[in-house]
Amino acid sequence: MKTAARFVVVLFLLLGMAPSMKASDKDANTIVALENKWAQAAKTGDAAAVRPMLAETFVTTDVSGHSYSKQELLQTLKGGKWEYNAISDVKVRVYGDTAIATGGWAGKGIDGDGTHVERRERWTDTWVRIAGKWQCVASHASEVRQ
Repeated sequence: MKTAARFVVVLFLLLGMAPSMKASDKDANTIVALENKWAQAAKTGDAAAVRPMLAETFVTTDVSGHSYSKQELLQTLKGGKWEYNAISDVKVRVYGDTAIATGGWAGKGIDGDGTHVERRERWTDTWVRIAGKWQCVASHASEVRQ
């Protein structure tokens, strides 16, 4: 009898966890889609597509250690000319209304601010659900040396 009772308790616990796991998977898929949309917009210099993805207080730190605001990042997106520019290996962990996304980036071309770029990076983005919508609040990139 005790075994059957334990089984029922474990079953109820697992069933109770299932909806939150599915919600977490849905949120993770949403973040992956946003990261891919951001990457595509960066490739084409479409700052308007990225603007709603970033919180007003967004800050990014680039591979040289410089930090930029939302407006400064959006300005550097405009006018880039890329031979290639792509993200890879995107992984997302969701913690309630916060998500951490990590991945890789490789690019060769000219950034919107005129900087010649040819490198690989690892990046981390922090997303927060604000008023029901996921927005990136912070980003950091480190160069991958070969």
